[in-house]
Amino acid sequence: MKSDIIVIGAGASGLMAAYGAAKTLSDAGHPVQVSLLEKMPRPARKVMITGKGRCNFTNVKPWNEFSEHIRSKQNFLRPAYQNLTPLSLTAFLNEAGLETVVERGDRAFPASHRASDVVDALVRMVLAVGVKILTDCEVLSVSGSAGSGGAAVVSGSAGSVGSAVTSGSAGSFTIECADGQKHYCSRLIIATGGLSYPGTGSTGDGYAWAEGFGHSLAPLFPSLTALVPRGYKTEPYISRGKGHIDRGTPLSSLGQALCGVQLKNVSLTSVIENCEAESEFGDLDFTDGGIEGPLGFRLSRKCVKSLINGSRVKLRLDLKHGVPEDELRGRVSQLWREIKDDPRSRGVGDKELCRILLGKLMPRELIPGFLASFPDIISVERKAGVKDRFGKYSVGKARVFVHLTQIADALKRWDFEIAGFVGYERAVVTSGGVKTEELTAKTLESRIVPGLYFCGELVDIDADTGGYNLHCAFSTGLLAGQSAAKSLLCRQ
Repeated sequence: MKSDIIVIGAGASGLMAAYGAAKTLSDAGHPVQVSLLEKMPRPARKVMITGKGRCNFTNVKPWNEFSEHIRSKQNFLRPAYQNLTPLSLTAFLNEAGLETVVERGDRAFPASHRASDVVDALVRMVLAVGVKILTDCEVLSVSGSAGSGGAAVVSGSAGSVGSAVTSGSAGSFTIECADGQKHYCSRLIIATGGLSYPGTGSTGDGYAWAEGFGHSLAPLFPSLTALVPRGYKTEPYISRGKGHIDRGTPLSSLGQALCGVQLKNVSLTSVIENCEAESEFGDLDFTDGGIEGPLGFRLSRKCVKSLINGSRVKLRLDLKHGVPEDELRGRVSQLWREIKDDPRSRGVGDKELCRILLGKLMPRELIPGFLASFPDIISVERKAGVKDRFGKYSVGKARVFVHLTQIADALKRWDFEIAGFVGYERAVVTSGGVKTEELTAKTLESRIVPGLYFCGELVDIDADTGGYNLHCAFSTGLLAGQSAAKSLLCRQ
C-alpha cells in the first residue's frame, strides 16, 4: 500500500500531522495520499482521558507567558507555537463544530467538558481532508532507503540501530505491520507518543525506531506524576525500578488518613539534598498515588529526575503561605485562648479542644493526617500515683499539654521525605525523547534522515499541567505534517 505521506500514531500530534499534511496537499491541488496508522481500535485513546476526561486541550496564554511553563527546549518549540497559537487551535476546533470555554488559569476546554467531543472533532476534520485512517494497524518495524546521494537506512525496529542517511534527497520508507501488510511512502512522520499510560497504546515504539534511524535520545523518565512520601504506602514497596513505587501498593495508616484531601492556595517547595530547588503556589491533592494536583505535578519533574540520580528529596508544605511565622504563632495562641474562654468549652478535654483549634486553621478532613504526622503536638503526662492505707497505688492523674508553637511551626513547615514516585502507568507525560538538536525546529524534519519527521511527546519537549503539553502535541504535529507536504510538493 503506497502513500505520499504516512503518519504512525493517531494521537493528538498524529491527527494534527495527518490533517496538516493532507490540507497542504489539497490546497495545492495535489491528490491527497496520506495514511494514518494506529495500533489501537480507536484514535486518540490518551486524549480521551486527559483532564480527568474533560480534555484541557490548550492554554490561551501568549508565548511570553506560555513559554515559562515549558520545562525543556523552549526555543525549539517556538516555531510550532507561532504556526499554531492557542487561539488558532481554538478557532480550528470551533470550525470543526466544537464549542469551547476558557476557565481559571487560561485553560481551554470543550464546553461539554467531554474529551470525546474533542476527539470526534479532530477525526471529522482529518477525514474531511481525505486522510485514510487505519486502526488496529500495529507497526512492527520501519526502514528506509535513501534518495540520490544518500546511504542506505536499515531496519528501525526495536533493538536495532541502522546506519543513517547523511545526505541526498528523501527516499522511500517501508512500514511492516502485524497483519502482514507493508506500507510505502516518501515522507514518514512518527507520532507514537511516549511511555506514559501504556494502556492507551503509548508503549515507546517510536523511541526504538528513532534509534534505529541513528537518532539519539535524551534520558527518559516519567513526569507530572505522583510523588510518594515515606510512610505513605505500606512496605516493602512494590517497585518496578529505581525510585518507582507501584501505584497499587496499599496505603499505610498515614496514607489512608491523607488520601482524598484537597488543599487550595498553599505553597509547596522541593528540597533536594537540603537545598530548596523550586517553590510553587496553588492547589494540591493527596491521592492513592501520593502527592499530586497542580502543585505536586509541577514539582515532580525535577524531583523524579533527582530521585533517579540518587538524591534525597523532600517536599515542604506551607499551609499558611503569606503569613509570617511570628504572626502565625500569635494567631494560634489567640485562637487557643478564645476557645478555652468560650463557655461551650467547659468540661471539654484539651485533646478535643485541640481538634477544634486545628479546625479553625485547616480543612477538617486534613486534621487526622496532620496529627498522625505530628504526634508530639499533644502530649500526656501523669503524676505519680499515691499510696493508700492498704499499700496500693492509685492511678496518677493525667495532664494533657497542647504545644501551640509546634502547631504554628508545622503549619509553615510540614516536611514530607519522598521515598519514590509513580511510574509511567499513571504519569501524565514522558520527559526526554528524540534530541531536538537532531531535528530542524522550523520543520521538525530529521537532520539525519531526509523525509523523516518527529512530533509530539516523542520529542524531548515537556511542560507543566494546564493544557501546555497537549498544545505542544497539536502544534508540533501540525508543523510536521505541513512541512512534510511542502517538502513533497517542492521536490516534484
